[in-house]
Amino acid sequence: MPDLIRLYIRQVVIGFVISAAFVAMILWFNVANLWHLVTHDPAGPLAVLLLWMFNGIVFSGVQFGISIMRMAEREDEGGGPRAPEAVEPALDYATVPARVDDRPRRRI
Repeated sequence: MPDLIRLYIRQVVIGFVISAAFVAMILWFNVANLWHLVTHDPAGPLAVLLLWMFNGIVFSGVQFGISIMRMAEREDEGGGPRAPEAVEPALDYATVPARVDDRPRRRI
């Protein structure tokens, strides 16, 4: 089996294990009274299964993305000389005279 497929399957399994722990914690801590909803409804086990499946898809995708991004080499290793840093031109500020209005202002 190719290494990439083996890596993908491993990350999918890890993602679904994380999803199972996440759904168990949601049910254990009774978030949004979810424990009562799934235990007192005939479609409760289906809801838990779907919650586990959809979270497993998300968590396994994130897990695989993280593992792929961690495989990248650092940019500062190896390579040629760095490009020179850009130097900003010096700014010359001009003074502009401003008139001051000494008339008293009316309050409304």
